[in-house]
Amino acid sequence: MIKRRYRSNSEKGRRAVNTWLIAGAAMLAIQIVLGGITRLTGSGLSITEWKPLLGALPPLNEQSWQNSFHQYQQIAQFKKINYQFTLTDYKHIFLWEWLHREWARLIALVFALPFLLFVVRGWINRRLGINLFILFLLGALQGLIGWVMVKTGLNDTATTVNPVALAVHFISAMLLFSYLVVITTRRFNLRSGAGTRSLRTQNLNSLLLILLFVQLVFGALMSGSHAALYAPTWPAINGQWIPWEAMTQASQTKPLNPFVIQFVHRGLAYLIAILVLISFFTQRKSGGDKKTALIHALPLALVTIQVALGVLTLLNSPSGQLIYYAALHQLTAILLLASILVNQSLSVGKRTISTVKLNRYRQLS
Repeated sequence: MIKRRYRSNSEKGRRAVNTWLIAGAAMLAIQIVLGGITRLTGSGLSITEWKPLLGALPPLNEQSWQNSFHQYQQIAQFKKINYQFTLTDYKHIFLWEWLHREWARLIALVFALPFLLFVVRGWINRRLGINLFILFLLGALQGLIGWVMVKTGLNDTATTVNPVALAVHFISAMLLFSYLVVITTRRFNLRSGAGTRSLRTQNLNSLLLILLFVQLVFGALMSGSHAALYAPTWPAINGQWIPWEAMTQASQTKPLNPFVIQFVHRGLAYLIAILVLISFFTQRKSGGDKKTALIHALPLALVTIQVALGVLTLLNSPSGQLIYYAALHQLTAILLLASILVNQSLSVGKRTISTVKLNRYRQLS
């Protein structure tokens, strides 16, 4: 009876922790999308102070709103771009940045409070505890990186944040998300029924992850430098497949050449799509149950959607519809990354080598 009760409590704890981790990953994905919307709406510099605790509440009266607006009026973004803004206009961009920061605070609470409860109940083992401690440190670092990024735009010259700082902030968020996905995936026995895996499959998934992270960096640079506006055409770039002249000219107004950024971003998209297709057919040969087959198919479905959304985002970049396509484009990128990470978890641990290599190994030994 005692063993049965212990097993029931243990299973209940495992389900609770798993649900908590999945919810945290979903909240992080939403936070990354909110960050993208904040950047696209030009809202990221609307709050010129960083108050991790006291900043949780927005201005609550007219005088507080006027003080906040006055602080925004001192930076270059207002003086050079939004000088016609009224208080009502300011409240609109303030909302997105405040929501972005508020969601981050909510994530901190959702992680911290259940964590303490689970520790008290003994549902967090040592290994998971170490992983979560690292996760908490990465989360705190991410908040600091975000504020450093915002500081690059709070001056008398810059009208936006530094695009490199934006890319660092974005990629660190994706690393944080990836780490959480890996922690969560390890808690599910996905390898049972997954069939056999070759070292080639694992290496292909590793290559995909590397390329995808590089692609995410260029995606952030696309957003930060508004590179899509320089060539909102497809499949060619302003009528050229390789715009050598535009790519080799030094930009007079941008620290990074937008044509180079867009050309690399497009090329990586095609390369990743081809590799995902190859990975799909390679992994199908390994066998496995229906659950495994679905996990194999997810990256292929998502990369197809992602490429289509990328084209739509590019073509609609000069219009007011940009924000919707770009937000969906970013969300799909997050889901694609998660799906490849899950596929990689299937590759680790179950590997096979060919019969020829096995025989050679036996002869040598």
